[in-house]
Order: sequence, then C-alpha cells, then structure tokens
Amino acid sequence: MSHRIVVGVLLAVALAGGGLILYFLDLGKTVSVGRETMVQERQTEMQDKKEATPKRFAINPLTGESCGEGDRRPLAVMLAADHVARPLFGISQADVVVEMPALTNGITRYMALFGCEQPEEIGSVRSARHDFLPFAKSFDAIFAHWGGSYLALDILKTGVIDNIDSIKNPFDAFWRKNDRLAPHNGFTSFAGLLNAAEKLNYRTAGTTTKGYVHIKGESALDVDQNIFLGYPRPYQVDFVYDHAANSYRRWRGGEKEMDGATGGQVEVKNVLVMVAASQQVNADYNEVDVEGEGNLTLYRNGEVIKGRWKRAKEMYGGETEQSDNKYYFLDVSGKEIGLVEGKIWVSIVQPNQKVELTLK
Repeated sequence: MSHRIVVGVLLAVALAGGGLILYFLDLGKTVSVGRETMVQERQTEMQDKKEATPKRFAINPLTGESCGEGDRRPLAVMLAADHVARPLFGISQADVVVEMPALTNGITRYMALFGCEQPEEIGSVRSARHDFLPFAKSFDAIFAHWGGSYLALDILKTGVIDNIDSIKNPFDAFWRKNDRLAPHNGFTSFAGLLNAAEKLNYRTAGTTTKGYVHIKGESALDVDQNIFLGYPRPYQVDFVYDHAANSYRRWRGGEKEMDGATGGQVEVKNVLVMVAASQQVNADYNEVDVEGEGNLTLYRNGEVIKGRWKRAKEMYGGETEQSDNKYYFLDVSGKEIGLVEGKIWVSIVQPNQKVELTLK
C-alpha cells in the first residue's frame, strides 16, 4: 500500500472518529438540556407548521379583534393569585381573564383564555376549581390545570369539558421551574398545550362559541378614574382608567399587575364586575353561584353601565332557560351590552365586597 493511500485511510478514520466524537458531544448536550430542548423543538415544529400555511386572519368572537386564527378554540389556563407567585407569566397576553374567590372572603384565583396571542411561558399554573368550569364551557375553551379540587375533578371525569391535566402531563405540556417554590412553579406554554390538545384529538377549530356584541373604543370622558374591588388584603384590586389610552390598567395589593414574560402592566378594554354569592363547602373549597343570574357593572370607554349577567343553570345539557351555555351581559332593558373591541377582565365579587369608582 502506497504512502499516499495509507495517509488517506488514516485521514478518513480520523474524520470518522471526529464525527463520532462530535456526535456524542452533541448527544450529551441534547440530554443535558432536557425539557428546554423538547420545548424548543416543539415550538420550532409549531413555527414550521405556521410558516408552511398561509397566514389566516379571523375575528375573535370573545374580543371582536382580528388576529391570526382568531376564531380558533381558546385555551383556558388556571393561574395563581398568591403573592409569592407574582409576577404571573402570560397574564397580559390573555384575551379574557376570569377572577373569583377561591375561598369565601379569602384568596382569589384566575382562569386566563388565550387565542390571539401565544405565550411561550404561562404560569404559575394551579389547580382547577369547579366554579370556573361554566366559564370554560361558555367560552368553548380547552381547559388546562394542575390537578384540582374533588368537586372540579368529578365534573371533568364526565368528559363534559375537554381538559389537559398536568398530573397526567400529556406530551410534556407542563414543567416546573427551579427558581420558584412548589406549588407555585408549575408552567406551560401555548404551543405545548395546543400540541397536547391536537394529539388528544380535541377539536381545536372554534365552531360553537357565540360571539359578543362589540363596539369601537372611544373615550367618553376626559378624566381618569379608579375602580376599586374590595377583595380582602392583599388581594384587593384597582383598575386605573387612562382616558388618553382608553384602557384600564390593573393593580393588585397596591402594586402594578405586571407580566413576567412581557415586562408590561396588564391592561384591558373592558372590566366586567359580576356579583355572586359564595359559600364555604369545607376548609379548603368554596362554591360561587356563577350560574343563573345576578347584578353586573360594566366599565368601558370610561362609562359605567349597570345591568344583569345571565347563564343557563345546567351545564350538562338538557332543557335550560337558554338554548346555549353563553354568559349574557344585559343592560337594564334586557338588551345585550356591547363590549369594546379588545381584552376583557371578568371579576366576580361577593355581595358583601365593596366596588367603588372614584375620579382621579
């Protein structure tokens, strides 16, 4: 064998060996990255799908805004209100947020619905409470949660609502962050939940949501306002109306409600305050009367509109007062109130909790 051939063979072996070394180094890197790599790969896969499909815009039936796939079925995620869980991630990107007492005269909890915006981090994710399920069904949402009360889990077992539970963690849709203490370190993402929903064969096209009546945003007053919601400290809430921006900026416990993902303050175009009684079931769980009807105050465009909220009492189907599960927001004449196009915050307060508007 000539010298030139020997050198060639040795070079080929060296290159092959180097390739093997590089391969194993890369494999080790992949293994060490773990969940982050899987999340990145999933997001890349979702992005590739989006780029391969011509962008389609549609009206979001909840917000009245046009966005990419705005008529897609929303994802509803349970979120914590605990002070230690602040700042929440993704909260400012939600189309709709529903807030209510998780204990009578006590701490609150949230359910955030995502459709137009697709946060890479959503959390901290907390357990389901059964009083949020009528809202999830009303908004035709796929419901995501970290376990739940026995009251909620008993309903979810019937299959009445498509849900994604982190306890089962289908298709690695959830993870825990090391920089927070449990149980406040549970997180998910829009891409992860959508991937899980598709692989669980849940319908993702929004076909059953009845939309809301919408109006254009236009400030009716040239003065700022403050809406105070008397949840117990440190959960008391202020929505500060900025007439120049025609938006309501949220404060909680005397601090700005900030989004850990975007770094921005939560602001919405509509604040709906529903009055509903709450009764303690046991030491851990309460029950809020969010089916039927009750008093309502809507804040939009700097205006205050009094009325009633209304929803069918039976969420399992059958004969009901209404032909659907939609929450209706009605004025004193019984006509559906128009919401300003944009984000919505729904706060359920007890009859004994103060709601006060002051000019700034």
